This record gives sequence, C-alpha cells and structure tokens, in this order.
Amino acid sequence: MPRSPLSTAPASLSLALVLSLALAGCSGSTQSGGDAAKAGFSVAVGEPDHLTPGRSTVGWDQLRVLFAPLVKVDQKGEVSYVQAESVTSTDARHWTIKLRSGWTFHNGEAVTAQSYADAWNATAYGPNAWAANGQLAGIEGYAALNPAKGTPKTKTLSGVKVVDATTLKVTLSRPDSQFPLQLTPSQTGFYPMPKAAFTDPEAYDKKPIGNGPFKMSTAWTADQGTTVSTYAAYKGTKPKSSAITFKSYTDLNTAYTDALAGNTDVIGVPVSKYGQAKADFGDRLHTYEAPSLEFMGLPLYGKRFEDVRLRKALSMAIDRNAVNKAIYGGLYTPATSLTPPSEVGAETDVCHACAYDPAAAKKLLAEAGGWSGELTITYPGGLGLDELYKAVANQIRQNLGIADVRAEPTADWAEFSEKAFADKITGLNHAHWGALYPSMQATLRGIFTEAGGCQVCSHYSDAEVDKLLQQADSATDAAAAQRLYNDAQKRILQDFPVIPLFYGSYIYASTDQVTGVTVGPADVDLSSISVVG
Repeated sequence: MPRSPLSTAPASLSLALVLSLALAGCSGSTQSGGDAAKAGFSVAVGEPDHLTPGRSTVGWDQLRVLFAPLVKVDQKGEVSYVQAESVTSTDARHWTIKLRSGWTFHNGEAVTAQSYADAWNATAYGPNAWAANGQLAGIEGYAALNPAKGTPKTKTLSGVKVVDATTLKVTLSRPDSQFPLQLTPSQTGFYPMPKAAFTDPEAYDKKPIGNGPFKMSTAWTADQGTTVSTYAAYKGTKPKSSAITFKSYTDLNTAYTDALAGNTDVIGVPVSKYGQAKADFGDRLHTYEAPSLEFMGLPLYGKRFEDVRLRKALSMAIDRNAVNKAIYGGLYTPATSLTPPSEVGAETDVCHACAYDPAAAKKLLAEAGGWSGELTITYPGGLGLDELYKAVANQIRQNLGIADVRAEPTADWAEFSEKAFADKITGLNHAHWGALYPSMQATLRGIFTEAGGCQVCSHYSDAEVDKLLQQADSATDAAAAQRLYNDAQKRILQDFPVIPLFYGSYIYASTDQVTGVTVGPADVDLSSISVVG
C-alpha cells in the first residue's frame, strides 16, 4: 500500500499575511556553497520508469536535483521558498503564487508561470495516465480532466490561471490550508516543464530539462544510469559538488556491498541490512524519521475485532522497543501517535495504547471476552518482513496467552494486495503509509477517510473525524489548522482502528569519500554532499 529530527514538536508553519508562507532563513537567491568539490560522487538508484516529473514513480533522486520545487521544508518543520517568492491566500481556497524572476531552465528558457501551468495541465489530463495525476486532484477543474467515462472536453485546469510571467492564480475545489506543503519536493507533479517537454516528449523523458541545480549532459542509459553536472546559471543555493553519477541497481543488497567496498558513495540501506548497518558504517549511517507510519490493520468489516478493548490489548502486548532493537538495529522509532513528528505541527505521545504494558493488556483482553482460536498476521512475502511479524506474533502469544498466533506471508505483494482489497484477511495485517508532503493532512486523510488512498488499510471512517479534517483544511491560521488535525488524530485513537508500530525512516549509508550527507523531509539532500580531498 502507498509510501517516507527526533524532535516531538516540529516548528509551526509560519504566516506573514494570513496564509502567506514566511521565509525561514533560506531564500532563492544565489548563495555560495563553499568550496565546490573538484570531482563528483556516485549514488545508487533503481532503474527509473520515466524521468518526466509527472510520469515518474522511481526516479525521485534524479528529479530532486534536476528540478527545484516552489517551496521546501527543513528538518525542524520550517517552510522556506525556493522557486517561489510567495504563496498566499486569504481564504485557503484562492491562492496566488509569485515566482522569482530571472530563473531559467537548463536550455536557457525562462521559467514562467506558463511553465507551471503547462506542466500541471499535462499531469492532470486523465488520458495521459501520468503517475502524479492525483497530486493535482484538489485544483478546480480536475474532475473535468478526469471524467468517469469518455474523453475530457478540455485539456486545461480551470483553477489554474496565468496572470503574468511570474504570477499564477490557483483556485482549489475546496479550501485547503495545506496547499503550500503540497508544493514541496516529493510532489513531483507540481514541478514546471519547458516547451521542449511537449515538442518531443519521448526524448525529454530520457533527458529532462529542469530548473534545478544539476543538468543532464547525456540521456539516461537503461541499466547503466547517467552523470549530471552543475547548472552554472542556477539561482538557488549552489550545490557542494560538481557532478553526480547515478548508478542503476536492480538489487540494493548489491549496492550495499559496493558501498562497503567504496565503489558507490551513497546508498539507501535495504531493510535486510538494518540490523548490521550501524556496525558496518558507523557515523557514515544517516537517518531521518520520515513522514511515514508502519502499522497493522484490522478487519473491522468482521465481528471478532469490534471491541476496542481487544484492539488496544493487542497493541499493548507488543514491546516495540525490543522489536526495533532486534529487527531494525534500533534504526526505527516506536510510534506514539498516528502522525509522525516530521509532519508539521504533529503531536506525539498521544497513543496511550501504544505503550508496552502486558499486565494491562491481559486485563483488557479479559474484559473484552478473551480470544479463542487462531489469530493470524498476514503480510506480503518477499519484502524482508518475516522476522518482524514473527517477533510480533511471538509477543502477542506470550503476553496475552493466545496459544495459536501465526505470522503468515502471502506469496508476494500482488497476492497480499488482492486479499486486502477483497476483504479476505481475517486477522491482523501489514500496512504502511508514506506521505509525499509533510502534513498531518496527508496521513489522516490517506488512512482514515473513505476517499483515502490507504482506507483499505484501516477500513475506518467517522463523521466527526471528517468534520475536524474539513475544519482544519479550511482554517486560515496555521496554528488552528494544526490543532484541528491533532484533535482529529486523538478522536481516531479513541476508536483505535489500527495498531501503530513504528515511524518509518529514510536510512542511507555513505563511503568515507564524501561528506555533508544529510537526510530530511525530502529524503537525502544530494546537493549538500561534497567529495573529500
């Protein structure tokens, strides 16, 4: 199911004029990146399906250096502008985006409001079937570009209007206080594209022309990768190295071995290596608590899990700290809320039933009438999850006295997904949600509303929760919006429809040939890395 600092209180999204994003120390003007490295470094990536921003589902590392976002969020939750000069609204529905002037694409073409409008229209146009299509769903006119039947009668979003070269007016279908956070790097459907993207789409897909700090000199070569070099005319913060070589891997375990040997400088650590990564890489292991949640779903469509006391008992029987240490080498953080702390304004320590308390768990189970028969935990096979769910099953068995607790893998993800969507799972099940933008809205709407992309993970919705989320979306004050989102998650926890386990993490390792590796809300920051020597 969908995609992901240890501070428990990220800084608030500040407002200058009603819903105007305040500049948080980082402007889009040219800044010195220090002494640039004389040579580049290498990064392990998966083979991309596409490199056109709105089409790609795998090429995120490449896109985040080839393109610059409108805004970004730092590790403290502070929002700052990049390509945008301001993003403002007085009612959370009608937004004005002012662009910085003088920015250009890698081919010298000016980045204008029309560059954004053209890219957004192409992404939102249903017949194109681009992967990021849904990211534009909140904009007025999206439904007309994605009719239930037939071909759209228009090719442009009615809610996107170009006022002049540096001004874009955006009207949403309903108020959304989180719209600025949706413009951050991982929402690639909001990147701009030059005219060349539409004159020769297939060539552009192999060698995209972006507005970011690095440019492609040669097209992507299948199963080999490519090298990108710095774009001298980039107006944002200058990168710390002169080039990045993206090396294509089909197996991250191979990349891990290459990094240990010093042959690939930056890798994403595969889950199967979490337990040994700290010993292997020491201070060259880099982690960030991602806006994602690892949890277990419950078949609320059945009767056996109707009692909330049973659901809480199962949760309180799990020693998350012990599992984290044994399975993940301590690299994950046990969840104490539904919304990860990397989501702006999210409260933690609100999930009281997430605390390990086997005595209280046994008492709750007894009050709920106990449990008879087998209890299964279903999870997708082949993803390295076996040890996790064996450990969870063992703890539930020991701490609740349920004799027959089984961790049962499916053959693969496809079989697991088919069972989940067909409501064929009768016990607990694996679930994961990763937000593409660091807002509580993304997680709460994604998992706990009927229209959410992971509603099948929870089988839960509630009218009171819906009302709180709508109020948060409509709020014209950032603090009020955050309070309402937190109220929504507390209301959900009263019903306890899922069992939170861990906040997910971005986990990277590097060789001693590079320095400055930082990981944050938009994953690893490749622009901050420099080569030693």
